[in-house]
Formats: sequence, structure tokens, C-alpha cells
Amino acid sequence: MARESEERQKRFITVSGREIKRLYRPEDAALDYENDLGDPGCFPFTRGIHDTMYRGRVWTMRQFAGFGTAEESNRRYKYLLDNGQTGLSVAFDLPTIMGYDSDHPRADGEVGKLGVAIDSLADMEILFDGIPLDQVTTSMTINAPAAVLLAMYIAVAEKQGVSPRQISGTIQNDILKEYIAQKSYIFPPKPSMRIITDIFAYCAREVPRWNTISISGYHIREAGSTAVQELAFTLADGFAYVQAGIDAGLDVDEFAPRLSFFFNAHNDIFEEVAKYRAARRIWARVMKNKFKAKNPRSWLLRFHTQTAGCSLTAQQPELNIIRTAYQALAAVLGGTQSLHTNSMDEALALPSEEAVRIALRTQQILAEESGVVNTVDPLGGSYFIEHLTKKMEEEAYAYFDRIDALGGVIPAIEKGFFQREIADAAYDYQRRVQSGETAVIGVNRFATEEQPAILLLKIDPAVQERQVDRLNRVRSTRDSARVGEALSRLEAAARGTDNLMPHILEAVKCYATLGEIMGTLRGVYGEYVEEALY
Repeated sequence: MARESEERQKRFITVSGREIKRLYRPEDAALDYENDLGDPGCFPFTRGIHDTMYRGRVWTMRQFAGFGTAEESNRRYKYLLDNGQTGLSVAFDLPTIMGYDSDHPRADGEVGKLGVAIDSLADMEILFDGIPLDQVTTSMTINAPAAVLLAMYIAVAEKQGVSPRQISGTIQNDILKEYIAQKSYIFPPKPSMRIITDIFAYCAREVPRWNTISISGYHIREAGSTAVQELAFTLADGFAYVQAGIDAGLDVDEFAPRLSFFFNAHNDIFEEVAKYRAARRIWARVMKNKFKAKNPRSWLLRFHTQTAGCSLTAQQPELNIIRTAYQALAAVLGGTQSLHTNSMDEALALPSEEAVRIALRTQQILAEESGVVNTVDPLGGSYFIEHLTKKMEEEAYAYFDRIDALGGVIPAIEKGFFQREIADAAYDYQRRVQSGETAVIGVNRFATEEQPAILLLKIDPAVQERQVDRLNRVRSTRDSARVGEALSRLEAAARGTDNLMPHILEAVKCYATLGEIMGTLRGVYGEYVEEALY
């Protein structure tokens, strides 16, 4: 054996703090090819869910976008589509996410700031004006009010002459991760899960091409988790949704094929690739063996990826272009079905047109110039990658055991388990950054005194006034009696057992506002208040 040379640092670790050995050999990656890997498109789908992957078609290119009014966001969507984007991804403002109309006192100062303001079907009609909904897929990042926004989307499609059976897209709709990480919940867990399973059942019958939930690890990672925590907590949430659907009387194969996932792509390329591979393998095995799904489509973990917003820096923002490119590479090497690349200015403001165009071009260069699409799973068989995949799978199962011992996902949330695990991981990462052990270029290495000289998108303060004016016009011109009747029927359904979606769709079509619909449900279900942890 050759003499080992001196290394430049005492230990090498991933972004998550995982120790990395100098060299990996066959014994580190000992796997049964057929049972643990399989060819792409074959169980357990470690190497990808399609046999041809990007040789057949490349991933859907989405740019998360939305700001100000529906008119402004509509112009941005058309700009992105004209520049080669292949799917829309809607960002909503904070009042919309929290289920408030733009004239609610808690909406003051927040209208249109972090996304587009949507108060009623009138806004949704403008948002998708001139965009044929039978020709584009749309992802909507919305959680507690997801049923309402989906109903609005269905109503807009019908006004375009498009059947609900023709539309396709995704609602995030993952409320469990809100309790764990992002905190934009409204209702307590039990009624929240009821709304979600109602969406499962309704879409299985009426909107069969719609992804009824995007189970999100992205926000768990953004809150400070490690890669394996993102993997384990996301899949645990996914299994909880599957069980909830079964408990609601649905056949697993009736709704599981339309479940989708949303993962983060952080800086450590190989750790991220291993995370995606482990996720596919775990999901396939559990769906087949535990939940007894018979439809192979129920075994497929389909996922969207967004590059890591938490990795972006306000210092030397042009470096974010490079970070994003490497993170996008990791997502593609890991087999993503859909990708959003962050813009260089997002640590400072909502992205400008120039910044979002560069972010989109990053994906296009990756697809058209890099060569990574030419073969399926190019890293498959790497001793290092297969070892990492196996270790992350083992550690995820260890987390599943801990969650089960606490009584499941919701009891674990109520006991603060996820929150403490993420807080500890976030503290460890920040400690390593502050000590310099983990490098952040432009922050703790190679910093400069120069201030960024880039044009930032600024939201006109008059947006709120214009939005409230339109909201008032809607209220003054609609049939108020019809609205009241629709909301009364929705309230009765919420107190009973009827599926809520038809009642929400009826209320939306008569221009009941988001705040009125969510207020009706608040009156029945109340609001969730998280217990403080010390």
C-alpha cells in the first residue's frame, strides 16, 4: 500500500457535518444490484423513476415567481414562458398564505410583498389571463388555503373551456411541515388532515392529473436541518398522509400515484445526490411492503427541487449564480423531475427580470451544454455515492423508529421533537460557520468591503391600495345572497362529513373571497397555537 500523504485539514465533512473518509472501496458500497439498485425505471427506483430519464425528456423548468398584483405577476409569467420556462410556479403573498383578504388589519404592509395577492376568483382570472391551462403545468406554493386556490384554478380553467380532467400541476398542501418548520399553519392538525384527504378524494375523481400534495423537505432544510433530517422528516410526513388517506376510507392506489415531493438542493453535491437516491428507494419499499400498494405508480417518488435559498449571501451576490449552478447540477444528477433555480439577488429582494433570466439560463445550459443528460444516473455505482446512499437510508429508518416511539408524526410535533432536532442541527452548522470550519465564500472566506451594485426589484407601496380597490369592486358587484348561501353550506359541510371541495368550489365561483372562505373554516375548526419550547 502506498504511503499516505499529509492532508491539508484534520477532517473533511459535508455541509451537514458528516465525516468523509479519504477513500471508498467496494466493501463500503456492498449492495445487491437487483434488490438495492435495479435499472432505472425498475423497483426500487434508486437509479431513477424512468428508464430513459432525461434522454426521453428533460426536467420541467420552473421559476418560483409572483409579486405585487395579479397583473404584474401575469407579465412575469409570460416573460418566463417566452424565455423557455416549461412550467409555472406561483408565489403567494403572506396574507394569502395565512388566509386573509388584503384589507384585513393583519395584511397591512404585506400585500404583494413576498408574492402575488389573491383575494378572489377575479384575481386568479387576471393571474392566468392569456395562459392556456391545458398547455402548461402550474405549481402553487400554498398550504392551509390550498383547497381554495385549487378551486380558483379549476374555476379559471373552466372559464377558459378547459375541463378539470385536462389540467395538471401541484399544490404544496403539506401542512405537517408547517408545524415542523415554516409555521404558516392555520388550523389544528386534525381538521388540517381532513381537508387534505378531502382533496385527495376529490381530485382522484374529478382532477386526475393533479398532484394533490407536494410533501416538502425544502422548508425543513431551510430551517436548518441536516440532509438526513430533511430526508427522514419529509418521508415520515409522506407516510402520515398515506395513512390518513387510508384511514379516511380511500384505497391507497386511488390517491398515492398523485403524491409528489419537494426537496432542497444544498451545496454538497454528493450528499444531495445520495439523499434523492435514498428517498426513492425508501418510498418504493415502504409503499409496496407496508402499505401494500399494488399500482407501480404508487411506488414512484416524483420530486421537484429548488436550490437552497438559505445558502445565498447578500455579500458578493454574483457568487450566488455559481452556487445555484452547482446545486442545480446535484438535483439533476440525483434525478429530479422538476427544478427551480434561485436568482442571485434573492438574499436582497424578490428577483429582478435580469436575475431570473440568468437563473433560468442556468438550467438551460445544464440541459443543453453540460452533457449530464446523456446517460441515466451517471454516478450510479460510485463507491462513495452508494455508501452515502446506504448510510442515509439507514439513518432515515432510525429516525422513523424514534418518531414511531413518540406515537407518530403529529404526537412528535406536539412534543417538539422535530423542532428540537432541527434547532440543534442549525446551531451546529452556524457554530461551524462562525468558527471558520465550514467555508462560506464572501462571508468568512475571501470577504470584500465592496457593496453589491445590482438593480433590485422594489414593490410599489400603492399595490395594497390597488388590490383593496379591486376587492371592494368584487364585493359590490357579486350576488351577496348567493355568497352567503354558499358559505353556509360550506360551514355545514365542515361540521359534518361531506367532502369540502365541492362546497369550496361553489363559494369560489360566486366570488366569495379567500378570507371569507377561510374565516368560515376558522369558525368551525379554530386556530392552532404552538406550545413554546424551552
